[in-house]
Amino acid sequence: MEPLKQSAEAIREIAKEKDLADALEEGGCDLETVRNIIQGRQLPTDLRAKVWKIALNVVGKGDSLASWDGSLDLPEQSIIHKDCQELVDQLSVPEEEKSVLLLDIESVITFYCKSRNVKYSSCLGWIYLLKPLVHLHLTRSDLYNCFYAIMNKFIPRDCFMKGRPFHLFRLLLQYHEPELCSFLDTKKMTPDSYALNWLGSLFSYYCSAEVTQAIWDGYLQQADPFFIYFLMLIILVNAKDVIIAQESDKEEMIKFLETSPANLDLEDIEDLFSLAQYYCSKTPASFRKDNNSLFGSSLLGLKDDDTDLSQALCLAVSVSEILQANQQQGEGVRFFVVDCRPAEQYNAGHLSTAFHLDSDLMLQNPSEFAQSVKSLLEAQKQSIESGSIAGGEHLCFMGSGREEEDMYMNMVLAHFLQKNKEYVSIAKGGFMALQQHLADINVEGPENGYGHWIASTSGSRSSINSSVDGDSPNGSSDGKGVKSLVNKMTVALKTKSVNVKEKVISFIENTSTPVDRHVSSSDRVGKPYRGVKPVFSIGDEEEYDTDEIDSSSMSDDDRKEVVNIQTWTNKPDVKYNFPCNEVKENGHMFPSHLLVTATHMYCLREIPSRKGLAYIQSRQALNSVVKITSKKKHPELITFKYGNSNTSGIEILAVERYLIPNAGDATKAIKQQIMKVLDALES
Repeated sequence: MEPLKQSAEAIREIAKEKDLADALEEGGCDLETVRNIIQGRQLPTDLRAKVWKIALNVVGKGDSLASWDGSLDLPEQSIIHKDCQELVDQLSVPEEEKSVLLLDIESVITFYCKSRNVKYSSCLGWIYLLKPLVHLHLTRSDLYNCFYAIMNKFIPRDCFMKGRPFHLFRLLLQYHEPELCSFLDTKKMTPDSYALNWLGSLFSYYCSAEVTQAIWDGYLQQADPFFIYFLMLIILVNAKDVIIAQESDKEEMIKFLETSPANLDLEDIEDLFSLAQYYCSKTPASFRKDNNSLFGSSLLGLKDDDTDLSQALCLAVSVSEILQANQQQGEGVRFFVVDCRPAEQYNAGHLSTAFHLDSDLMLQNPSEFAQSVKSLLEAQKQSIESGSIAGGEHLCFMGSGREEEDMYMNMVLAHFLQKNKEYVSIAKGGFMALQQHLADINVEGPENGYGHWIASTSGSRSSINSSVDGDSPNGSSDGKGVKSLVNKMTVALKTKSVNVKEKVISFIENTSTPVDRHVSSSDRVGKPYRGVKPVFSIGDEEEYDTDEIDSSSMSDDDRKEVVNIQTWTNKPDVKYNFPCNEVKENGHMFPSHLLVTATHMYCLREIPSRKGLAYIQSRQALNSVVKITSKKKHPELITFKYGNSNTSGIEILAVERYLIPNAGDATKAIKQQIMKVLDALES
């Protein structure tokens, strides 16, 4: 029976090839027709050129090089010629055809550089993009048009070291494989260090000609430039166990990763694509929509989103997608929304399907926060099992949309990411963006189904909500029987969190307002230090206190000095050692030690992969401390501002935040040491 099955399959393959050949012969064949016939299979060699030209939309395009004088006179022409010669030498073509082919390839690259005003460099990898095209035996005109189309549609903008495409890939990796992402982050193995040539050559840099053609067959038929990200993801995921188990040094690991596509065989391609499709189906549509400007003409790129993806805590999802996703049926992405705003804001108005997790609890009451997280995960599980409209395996955190307030939500987010929780995202723009979106789509209109989305759990209503009829206090009368288990659990938890007594602690020696003069050990009320405004004060941080400069604007790579923690804490000049967590603006926390000497304060950040060792994260002179502040709600979160004073006032040069257990003792000790320094300077 087996040979019969194989022969039947072979007959079907031949029939498909004939159907494709006939369709191409008739002319007017579009990509959709090709897809329907091929259905993801590898293309027949003799038909590949025609199909690729259709996929790249260059059929019938004129000769772009016709108006060019053919001058090969760029400053980097010798490099172009050398690279083109090396490519031709690798090809199995008759000797007499090599010179013509060499001229065609060199002309394509030279004209592209001239017409696009681009400087050629070997590291751009263009030769590897041309290699699969040269195998098709195209005319020079078609070769140029295909190369141009690939560069324009499939190679992302800024495809270089530390470029935006690689920051985006890291966010995708973190979304699906947080453990692997965290491991690579710890090793400082950024995607651009191993995937630069994956993306820049669409895998042709490492893969054999046959494998490259098979990948391009599928990729060009997809007509989705972002699909390369999912192919890259699968290659990385496939190597996960080996990566994590390896004990080799960083350079060896990068080399292993970089060359891993070379291990692909023709038989692997079908699985590679089906797995990529699966991961693609589990990814929010915002991944593509919000980053569309990565691909396409440079004119479109001018409207680039100014979001710095290198600083993004996790993948961002638009509020419109959140609303639409949970209304759809089927297997798509569905979100379980976690509203992390303070209870009073949540009560005033919230997404009716959102679970409330007060981010303040994380610092105020860690045990209650842990219980809330447990309840959250249980509510998520139950909502999925019951088929609720609020259910979804993708956790999306929503803040207010105001940066200062959302800092605590970011800390909660970082907590989930550090636990290697997959499918974690953030609602772009927070609740403010949700309100704006509902206003934009005229939520009050009778034809619109979004009126039930905003609810309030107190007497007050949000501005958007005020004209929406029929909302019950719990948001349960949504006309769709959306109730909520989620709302019930949220209300129960919220009631508890509201009752948590607000801690109002005045920091040092009950000083709750900034000190308006130089404080010294003898408490002099003399003239200000150096004849200018006071440079040192201690007080509570205002709720919307915006910092002029975020802490360590230097990158970790700029502070490479590694030290032994015990050796440093035992140094005779170290007067105090406070174990703490350094808190970044995006909520990330790093276990650290704050060391205080007679004149300086050091932050040693622990290195997770090297027990007992730390980086010297910062070194600040005590006399440069301008202000020490805390949040009333979170007395253990301390902000240090450093700067200097001049005739025009105080100039803030750096800001650092730390989560310090028993912060009162720590700040008191630091204050006393600062005073000694200032007294010494005054005398």
